[in-house]
Amino acid sequence: MIQQEHFERIVHALPILQRADPQLAGAFMQIAFLQRIPAGRDVFVEGDRAEAIALLLSGMVRVYKIGETGREITLYRFGLGESCILTANAILSQQSFPAIATVEQDAEAVMIPADAFRNWVRRYDLWREFVFELLSQRLISVMSVVDAVAFRRMDARVAGFLVQRSRTAHPIHITHHEIAAELGSSREVISRILEDFARRGMIRATRGSITIINLESLQIRATL
Repeated sequence: MIQQEHFERIVHALPILQRADPQLAGAFMQIAFLQRIPAGRDVFVEGDRAEAIALLLSGMVRVYKIGETGREITLYRFGLGESCILTANAILSQQSFPAIATVEQDAEAVMIPADAFRNWVRRYDLWREFVFELLSQRLISVMSVVDAVAFRRMDARVAGFLVQRSRTAHPIHITHHEIAAELGSSREVISRILEDFARRGMIRATRGSITIINLESLQIRATL
């Protein structure tokens, strides 16, 4: 159950509740509950049944797949006010979770039990619109991952990844293995690409850290 003082805070993170009618708002306060999830914890692993869906009030969750060779690839992340479309799909289709969802930053979430989530989709137009919008937005991001894996060169993908990360961090604190896990490659391939970038004067790489030296050249490589 959500107390009134917590509900007011949740509304700021989930604007949909500002438009909720008294029935939906009442059901939300009665059935949903708060949960804190520490960094490093797996919310779901492949094959789990989704008993509830999390709407994040803080923190970050990474959703990824591991292939038969052991390589990882990030499908998407979700944070404040967002949720996981694979969880939503698993609940609506009553199938098992098809990936791994791991908390990267300590998270606080509003948890909605699976039965209530399905019931609200049937009963409340506003909630159904929220879920469909969530599915639509995240599908676009997943399709961009598929497009990159299928049609873009790995060096261009690495360059694009570094350009994106440099917008929020400089230097970028990340290992070759972590980049490989993000992009669905091997550490050896990533290391060779980064060594080439360093030789060309685009980056300087040290243990666990990458500094962008020539952003323009890196941006050009990202478009190839």
